[in-house]
Amino acid sequence: MTSPAFTTTRPELPHWETVPADLSGAIREVKVALRARIEASGRTVDEVFGVVERLVADRVAEISAARERGEQVWPVIDYADIEAGTVTPEQVALLKRRGCLVVRGHFPREQALQWDRDIVDYVEGNGFFEAYRGPGDDFFGSVGSKPEIYPIYWSSAQMQARQSERMAAVQGFLNSQWVSESDGVRWFDPHRDSLYPDRIRRRPEGAGSAGLGTHLDPGTLDLWMTQAYQQAFRHLFDGTVEQYDPWDASHRTDGPQYPGSTMCSVFRTFQGWTALSDMDHDQGVLHTVPIPEAMAYLMLRPLLDDVPDDEMCGVTVNQVFPADWKWHSLLMEGLAGIPDVRAGDSVWWHCDMVHSVAPVQDQKGWGNVMYIPAAPWCPRNERYAESVREAFLTGSSPSDFPEEHYEREWPDRFHLEDLNEIGRRGLGLE
Repeated sequence: MTSPAFTTTRPELPHWETVPADLSGAIREVKVALRARIEASGRTVDEVFGVVERLVADRVAEISAARERGEQVWPVIDYADIEAGTVTPEQVALLKRRGCLVVRGHFPREQALQWDRDIVDYVEGNGFFEAYRGPGDDFFGSVGSKPEIYPIYWSSAQMQARQSERMAAVQGFLNSQWVSESDGVRWFDPHRDSLYPDRIRRRPEGAGSAGLGTHLDPGTLDLWMTQAYQQAFRHLFDGTVEQYDPWDASHRTDGPQYPGSTMCSVFRTFQGWTALSDMDHDQGVLHTVPIPEAMAYLMLRPLLDDVPDDEMCGVTVNQVFPADWKWHSLLMEGLAGIPDVRAGDSVWWHCDMVHSVAPVQDQKGWGNVMYIPAAPWCPRNERYAESVREAFLTGSSPSDFPEEHYEREWPDRFHLEDLNEIGRRGLGLE
């Protein structure tokens, strides 16, 4: 479908580059302005939302039909094909349509299992369990294990995976699905990652976990209230919704983000993790709503008349962006879990995607992963890399995470001289 061409002058949008003092007042003001901008195009908010709702409904029906036929919803691509450049156009098209991917054999299984053992040796050898003070954040602290999420960042296993050529190859492949250049601007370098440091999950056999509710992580109210994101989502708010492209990085790599306890300061093309154990699909695993265009639904939904004027469907600062049955029931119908994975496989999902972790009781087998996203080099990520370098050199927790700093005195953490060229570039050291 081609959107109509409009020549009406678009009303200016108010914006707040830092968290507004009067949050409720700012929400009311920006919603009035966004509605006015849409209506200046000659279309109503309901009409624009209807375009998105129909597209999402078609995708949900497609996903439901695939499940009923017993088909796997998540695309799967072998690492060997990514490395050899033999991924088929049909595989790429499905990746773009679903916005998620399992990479089979990203690392050799024995390598991943050895990394898992190495992490155990690392934390046990440094007395982590004796020093552990409990969950450092309210979100992952809700999973209920002791611990499930290890606030560890600088083990040799994690850094070897982050700076490996195999990781760089997959990140480059995924980054290349995005539009990284437009209007004479190179928004990011698809072939250079910023080595965003994140934590480890180790869930033991027989464990129970409450899981994590449906949410997304690209930001909160800043997605509506800052200039950069108003530009990034411009087609949703100016009557040209059919031109919205969830794979366009324009304006997303240089703007601010409101601070919060669960924030991510960098631009990620994909969130991801690498499996350190075999995991069956029904053992408390990741689920997503595999519809990249769902972000348009989430951004426009608060503008409908049934949402109070001072609310954004539950989105606020200092909390994750929620998705739920109250406001987003259509999306919830599309939730789909990953297939069985083996140690060494990696799992990836578009940065705007709704996702969750299913609860589990008496888990069969271990559920171990290290979180490694695709966070390409760009102005926003380069700024964050400055703080990452300091955290790396001192063994501190990175600034996006609670200030726990377990590794500062651990002598066998990964050190400067252990970095290869990929690692040095990713930390901005060359």
